[in-house]
Amino acid sequence: MNSTRSTEIPERVLYPYIEIPEWSEDGDIIYCVDIYKQPAFDHPALRNHKLQMKPSMELGSRETNSPNDGSSKLVTSQIWTQSGQCPVGTIPIRRVSREDISRTSSPSSFGRKPPHIYNTLEKAHQHKANTNSTAGKKHNPRPKNRSEAMFFAVGSNYLGAQTNINVWNPSGVQKSDYSSAQMWLLAGDQSEMSEVIEAGWMVNPRVFGDNRTRFFAYWTKDAYRKTGCINLLCSGFVQTSKHLALGAAIEPVSSSGHEQYYITVKIYQDLQSKNWWLASHDNVYGYWPSAIFKHLPQGATAVQWGGEVYSRNVRKKPHTKTPMGSGESPIQLFGKACYHTFIRIKDASMQPKYPMPLAEFSDENQCYTTILHKETNVSEPYLYFGGSGQSPLCR
Repeated sequence: MNSTRSTEIPERVLYPYIEIPEWSEDGDIIYCVDIYKQPAFDHPALRNHKLQMKPSMELGSRETNSPNDGSSKLVTSQIWTQSGQCPVGTIPIRRVSREDISRTSSPSSFGRKPPHIYNTLEKAHQHKANTNSTAGKKHNPRPKNRSEAMFFAVGSNYLGAQTNINVWNPSGVQKSDYSSAQMWLLAGDQSEMSEVIEAGWMVNPRVFGDNRTRFFAYWTKDAYRKTGCINLLCSGFVQTSKHLALGAAIEPVSSSGHEQYYITVKIYQDLQSKNWWLASHDNVYGYWPSAIFKHLPQGATAVQWGGEVYSRNVRKKPHTKTPMGSGESPIQLFGKACYHTFIRIKDASMQPKYPMPLAEFSDENQCYTTILHKETNVSEPYLYFGGSGQSPLCR
């Protein structure tokens, strides 16, 4: 695919080169595609790209973290693998149908986020000395179709980050909206953070055709204007795993007051190739090649952890009913509110560490917000975020 949006979705997104189709118990159809015929290699910058099958280094920290009551469990498998496995030399790709594409306004916008400029992070960078873990939330003009609640760290040369994300299936996500819990890494120049790579879980009825919680990855090099997409819906991300499918449903999910589940998301740069690798726990998905970016090969400038709601009905009345996180206020804390924990960044010291300073941000504090909570002075911080959407406080 060209670096600008085409008017049609590539045929291989609809009917990829099939080795073996797997019918998942959750209704997904997974194609096993020749690893060298995946969509990534349609990108002009990757025509002569040499496939890197694994990172040249360990990705992040192997430490694990779980809540004090020990009731949070790691989700490591995907439902479709119960039906079979892809053979060596192939990768699993979730089937996209013409019906899926028909739910969007145009084929060229399928699987893409609308333009969004992260300029508030540069302002935080300019006032970094005044930013800490208890900083007040910053409010600046923002896109009218997105609402975010997040924690963020701004530096000069982040080489990676990771998080444990509490997994929920928020009910009531409207059919034209999406809700995500995720981590972002950003880079750019003084005017805007134009390059973004991100991953986590989302509920996105327009793209996936249902309200299931699904793992996703995304990239853009121009602030979401013309480049990038979710998962493998355009050229760019290179998948190497034959065990994991981007867009696959995540199960089990947490329930209020009962068992809690989480996924680990790691994004780290390979210092030899400069490619950015994506992993969940110890399972590597693949990488964003350095060749498709301008600024990210030199490192990320900022890292964000939190949630995002897209809707045409944020920042207006009546407000969308789409929830963020678990749908509960962060004040409810563990077991009811969604969280990130065990967040780490890697900088020039080459050692994963807790980011300091850490700031908070929310677009609509009355709708979706954040709370940083620690049980004791020495316990791991929990970054709670989310909200219900439309409510007596969020009109």
